[in-house]
Amino acid sequence: MKRILFILVSLTIISCTTKESNTYQLNGDAIGFANGTKIFVNTVIEGNQTKTLDTLTVTNEKFSASYPKDDKLKINFLKAENVKGNVLFFPENEDLKVTMFKDSITSSYVTGSKQNNSYKVYYSKMGAYNKQRKANYKLFKQARIDKNTELAYKIQEENNDINDLEKGYKMVYVSENTNSLFSVLLLTEMLNKKEITAIDAKTLTNKFSPKVKLTSSAKNLQTLISSAKKADVGGEAPAFSALTPDGKQLALKDILGKYTIIDFWASWCKPCRRENPNVVRVYNQYHDKGLNIISVSLDKAGQKDRWLKAIEDDKMDWHHVSNLKGWSDPIAQQYSVRSIPATFLLDENGIIIAKNLRGNALDAKIASLLGK
Repeated sequence: MKRILFILVSLTIISCTTKESNTYQLNGDAIGFANGTKIFVNTVIEGNQTKTLDTLTVTNEKFSASYPKDDKLKINFLKAENVKGNVLFFPENEDLKVTMFKDSITSSYVTGSKQNNSYKVYYSKMGAYNKQRKANYKLFKQARIDKNTELAYKIQEENNDINDLEKGYKMVYVSENTNSLFSVLLLTEMLNKKEITAIDAKTLTNKFSPKVKLTSSAKNLQTLISSAKKADVGGEAPAFSALTPDGKQLALKDILGKYTIIDFWASWCKPCRRENPNVVRVYNQYHDKGLNIISVSLDKAGQKDRWLKAIEDDKMDWHHVSNLKGWSDPIAQQYSVRSIPATFLLDENGIIIAKNLRGNALDAKIASLLGK
């Protein structure tokens, strides 16, 4: 009889162990949430679409559920009904603890596994940088009101230092979290914002684990890097042609001068329009010495008249082309343009020698190349 009981107990232990090994627990503290509040468990699927996996109910400021373990890398998030914002988390086949505040979703977090713990630290660090910048911005505005130019400049320099520290921290984070899907998304964002070069991004992606490299997000990042490398300093400017305002095809290769600026802009872009007078001044001063410009407009279909009027109003007396496709413009995609104004300075061989020069920086660079 003792032998039979021992076998039954052993089977029970094995059964419980098997169940535990196939699921992970998600336990949450829903601080400030009323009984009956719905908590939706969502996941990100192909094409950055979302799908609801489960709906949980808050009872006595608690909620919990168990889910089958899965070796696939995923990004999930929790969203409470009638509350803005969500709480990001990463299923890692380990029990997770959620701390969710109704009055501060942005302060909510998930812990219990390497990815979630490191993301909590990352999010806290970003919050600290943003807090510093906001405080400096208030001081900067006051300095401008007080006409304290020296202090305003000093504050700007401090914010530049904060931005550099933030960028460095992000790169370290990616380098140290090579099996994290969030690292892929973070690197993609940095590349899109031009916080990192395609070469540096490529170096970091080489460190990703084999599992990460197989994800669709990592593959999309590789495509983005390949595109960005073509339009990086030192690379040959991607060839293109498009319609001019009078409906003729014009190719980049047909207008190359000693130095050529490719200028991405749009009639609706206020920063572009503010920068145009400076570009006009530089062009008028150096065109006879070999400076050419071709502007690529990201105006949309139906905005041709606005595009032409802006050219005339801003006195942009150089080459212009546009596909009138807005952000879907194929030339902008070739050059990985994610914001405008964006400029590329080419030498006579079509090699990119500088990017995004504006104001005095543009004037100084052209002066160094073509003389006063």
